[in-house]
Amino acid sequence: MSTPEKPVPVGLSTASVWPLRAGAAFELAAELGYDGVEVMVWADPVSQDVAAVRRWSRRTGMPVLSVHSPSLLITQRVWSPDPVVRLRMSVDAALELGARTVVVHPPFRWQRRYGDAFGDLVDELEDASGVEIAVENMFKVRPPGGSRGARVSAFRPSIDPTDVGFRHYTLDLSHTAAARMDALALAGRMGAGLSHVHLADGTGIPKDEHLVPGHGGQPCAQLLEKLAGDGFAGQVVLEVSTRGTAGAAGRARALAEALLFARLHLGQ
Repeated sequence: MSTPEKPVPVGLSTASVWPLRAGAAFELAAELGYDGVEVMVWADPVSQDVAAVRRWSRRTGMPVLSVHSPSLLITQRVWSPDPVVRLRMSVDAALELGARTVVVHPPFRWQRRYGDAFGDLVDELEDASGVEIAVENMFKVRPPGGSRGARVSAFRPSIDPTDVGFRHYTLDLSHTAAARMDALALAGRMGAGLSHVHLADGTGIPKDEHLVPGHGGQPCAQLLEKLAGDGFAGQVVLEVSTRGTAGAAGRARALAEALLFARLHLGQ
């Protein structure tokens, strides 16, 4: 990894203000001093509307750092029922918004045709657009009717994108917690391809907790310090849950704490 010419940008995911809409994330990011925003494309109509996102970006002065493609189970019909079209539209949105990165999940196991073509599609889109398509690590889930300890992967070929190999990766620390995966070892396997971090925490239960960093058991501080020491030239985005906070003030406190944690351990 080359030494960055400027500090690592620290962004705020619009998912961090759910159930509020994306505009609230832009406003909070500007108020708290974040460097930009990652737009999670999902049921929120603002997140699906590139023109609306652009207006929020201009209004608040917050650049769009990244676009999270609609990859969740609940977003399988956002923009299109075809996952190829959704990924292409995510790249188009990133280009229109000036975002460097598109975050995408690996294909689901039942998306056979998409899964077979996924690697070639990612390469094609990166070559044509210059946008980095950073494939994210995932975690196993409990199958319907399964025993308490039973966990299966819903993704092909696995929850670890390094099993296939891509040019760019997103490392999500809430997902490594839920998967009970060694985040530092995974970062090592991602190597120079690690270009995007979803900073959050988890306690190790098989659930995507998205805790404020420092509130779980993940090596959040160690990872940030290592990235800063290695000259990480990517982006760090806080993707934390604030749904349980006490109103607007509690949400702002949690996101301010998360930003302070990131800047402190990145040496900023």
